[in-house]
Amino acid sequence: MNMYAIVEINGKQYRAEQGKDLIVDRCSATPGESLVFEKVVLLGGEKTEVGAPYVAGAAVKATVNKEIKDDKVVVFKYMPKKGYRKTQGHRQPYTVLTVNEIVGA
Repeated sequence: MNMYAIVEINGKQYRAEQGKDLIVDRCSATPGESLVFEKVVLLGGEKTEVGAPYVAGAAVKATVNKEIKDDKVVVFKYMPKKGYRKTQGHRQPYTVLTVNEIVGA
């Protein structure tokens, strides 16, 4: 069974597996930059380790791949019989990370 980790990044928890891409909320890192995340909540695989609140000595090493935007969400507000209409769009920015290594305790 492959080793995986539940890691906390920017206040949200993500499942990270070695060699796979991870799409997280945008972080202030440039593409090609290496990052180390030490807030590992759980290490899974042959033997599971659960942190209280984090697993001591565990880390996830990743490289920033690129920045992307999600599909556009259209926000349309109106009030009937008042002549009020407002259209607004939003595209959420994300950062794509490639997980290089999961360091266990």
